Amino acid sequence: MVKILIVDDEPDILEFIKYNLTQEGYQVFTARNGREGIDMAKRENPALIILDIMMPELDGVEVCRQLRKSKQFKQTLIAFLTARNEDYSQIAALESGGDDYITKPIRPRVLVSRIKALLRRSERITAEEQNSIIQIGDLQIDKHKVMVFRGAESISLPKKEFELLFMLASVPGRVFSRQEIFNHIWGTDVIVSERTIDVHIRKLREKIGSDYIKTIKGIGYKFDF
Repeated sequence: MVKILIVDDEPDILEFIKYNLTQEGYQVFTARNGREGIDMAKRENPALIILDIMMPELDGVEVCRQLRKSKQFKQTLIAFLTARNEDYSQIAALESGGDDYITKPIRPRVLVSRIKALLRRSERITAEEQNSIIQIGDLQIDKHKVMVFRGAESISLPKKEFELLFMLASVPGRVFSRQEIFNHIWGTDVIVSERTIDVHIRKLREKIGSDYIKTIKGIGYKFDF
């Protein structure tokens, strides 16, 4: 049974989401604040975590950042609950390592549909890329371990940065358009800003070196060596 953790400081929302997801056959756990959510995630190891952005003490974005630092949660799906039209919050949620966001007010059918789509996409990517290793020069990208090695040095990357690097390095020399990258990394159901992909590319260059990823002006990016 697929485990889902919901973290929100509003009891009514917790019960509403829990009821709808339990009806779909998921095993659902709840937490009422960010710190409790982190503890629950470590204990139950859910396949999907749904985080409210606006919470006292520790907001959803910070919870996501802390979880992504742990190897245990590098591949865990994380979706955010955001108020409609909060563009800044939605960008911050995705850039912190989130996979998707769901806007309030929550509609049960939309909620269930988005969650099923997220889980299907995750299963498909895992099946296609399991045990995949890319070796280019002194750079090794291990999809199974979710690790990058440059010579003897190991480089730990957040989930989205790793997926972006793996995509580019899978076909060295090929130019991937920005739209291709958006669709593959974030999915067609998620709207992200132009700045989001630029931030991820900049962070990758800082960590693996600036020579590997080339910008093709007006088109996209390619992996070169």
